[in-house]
Amino acid sequence: MGNRVEEGEMASLKKVTRAEVAEHNNNRSTWIVMSNKVYDVTKFLDEHPGGCEVLLEQAGVDGTEAYEDVGHSTDAREMREGYLVAEIVDDEKQTYSYDKKTWDTKATEKPGESQSLMDILTYPALIAVIIALVYYLLFA
Repeated sequence: MGNRVEEGEMASLKKVTRAEVAEHNNNRSTWIVMSNKVYDVTKFLDEHPGGCEVLLEQAGVDGTEAYEDVGHSTDAREMREGYLVAEIVDDEKQTYSYDKKTWDTKATEKPGESQSLMDILTYPALIAVIIALVYYLLFA
């Protein structure tokens, strides 16, 4: 692609504010923020497989969550870089967590890592109640 930004060129990218991106929110000028990078997808509106409405919904705002939720292919991710025009100024950059369940920046807990005492005692207590009920019904 002719206008693709190579890794070494990232430092020379134009820096813009989120307010500047917000001005490009229509089909004549469609900018979308994804992971603190700004993409001008105006020329891609008619080619987008999901339709232009999907892109216009994210025009002028941060579309990172919507983009990641869809699960784009490697080809789509590579193609996206051809539309890179700027990056968000350092003061306005956000941190993203790509955990499928949450967009919180906290690390997720591993299964079984934080079981409370209540979690541990629930099944034995339930079994004890069932045994007591059976004993009561049979021998009372």
